[in-house]
Amino acid sequence: MSEQPDSNPGLLRTLTGGLWFPVFFFFGFLLCYLLPFHNPTPHDVKIAVSTPAAAAQVRTALSAEAPGAFEILTATDADDAEQKVLDRDAVASYAAGADGKATLYVAKANGTMLESAVQQTFEKVAGASGAELTTTEVAPVASGDSTGTSLFYLTMTWTIVPYVSVMMMLRVVTLGRRAKLLTFAGVGAFITAVAYLVGLAVDVIPNEPLALLYAFAVTQLVAWVTYGLVPYVKQFIPGVAMGLFVLLNIPSSGGAMPYQMVPGFFRVLHPVMPLGNLVDALHGVFYFDNKGLLRPTLVLAAWLVAGAALVAAGVLRERRMKSRAAAAEGDDTVVEAVVEDPSIEAPMPHAIRPGHRSALGEAPMVYGTVTEESGATVAGARVTVIDAQGRQLAHARTDENGAYGLTGMPEQFLVMVLSAPGRLPATTNVLPREGRQQRKDFIMPGRSAVAG
Repeated sequence: MSEQPDSNPGLLRTLTGGLWFPVFFFFGFLLCYLLPFHNPTPHDVKIAVSTPAAAAQVRTALSAEAPGAFEILTATDADDAEQKVLDRDAVASYAAGADGKATLYVAKANGTMLESAVQQTFEKVAGASGAELTTTEVAPVASGDSTGTSLFYLTMTWTIVPYVSVMMMLRVVTLGRRAKLLTFAGVGAFITAVAYLVGLAVDVIPNEPLALLYAFAVTQLVAWVTYGLVPYVKQFIPGVAMGLFVLLNIPSSGGAMPYQMVPGFFRVLHPVMPLGNLVDALHGVFYFDNKGLLRPTLVLAAWLVAGAALVAAGVLRERRMKSRAAAAEGDDTVVEAVVEDPSIEAPMPHAIRPGHRSALGEAPMVYGTVTEESGATVAGARVTVIDAQGRQLAHARTDENGAYGLTGMPEQFLVMVLSAPGRLPATTNVLPREGRQQRKDFIMPGRSAVAG
């Protein structure tokens, strides 16, 4: 056995492979959280005004007070202006009376921060015209949601937990695709029901069972899309899924901060991303008598279809791989790739191509060759790594040159067992070390030679 330190170029590649995700996460948070949230400003906020004359007056006032911040919609009267808020055609409405009084109709369900910005602006508008402003709340939130953001934190559990579940289940290679999809459905049903009951218990949501359907749909679309992308992005799935469902999904959702107050890129994403549509749908279910559900329903259904299509494409891809393997080697066994998520767990032991590094830059921790007594190489021999408790940690097979490689193993005493048809098994102990490569060669005599 020999040990050799990793070379500097190899170390650089290993560090790059191991640190790409935290670097991606770092810059992602800077660009997707600091950028949209550091200076919230209203953009194109729709406000209904009670009469054409009042609408013209408000447009003139706002063009100087807050250019580009508000879009004025003309209503027929004060009742129509209020109804536009209830129908979700406008965020707020302004009714100017002939008696020197004005009424501002607002909805906290659209976001406390947005409500405050609208109220401050129209206090100035009313003051400039000499009117006394009265604010009327038409869509208050649940009593336990004083900031108007508790619903958002509830929806995050229905988005992030399915992603983490997929990452964990990818490591369970003993379960097939169907079993994993059923597991995702079970996890989705569980977290949907439990989070909903907790939300009711702390009074952050009203009791509207229709919300359960939307929440469960989001758990499944996140799981299906993430799982369906794995065969195509492989070890980069943590970054891809995190980028989709955290870095882009949350800032554009309008949950933590109303989407009308973030930069244009995230406002454009809002009607497309699943979390924003879930927030819009739940606001409609909880606070606006099921108004405005068509677009969120269609978008979430489209994400579900996309996830199902990705999973189906993965099934077809696996079948093609099995056919090719059967044609080439007479073996139709295709093992699902183990994908590591560096954000939540350490690498698992796994085989690695001898003399090469993995896509993450990993070098073999233990490698070697298997030969006969004559020196001829033994191809297809199975190398099994077992820990002190008897658990099988990893398997590898020797290539046409009789070589094998293993990496990601824990730093503890392990047993390596070698087996091949028609040959006596061989065993040895090994103590892997990070940053070190150990060579373990085997000689496997045939059973007939031993018997002779």
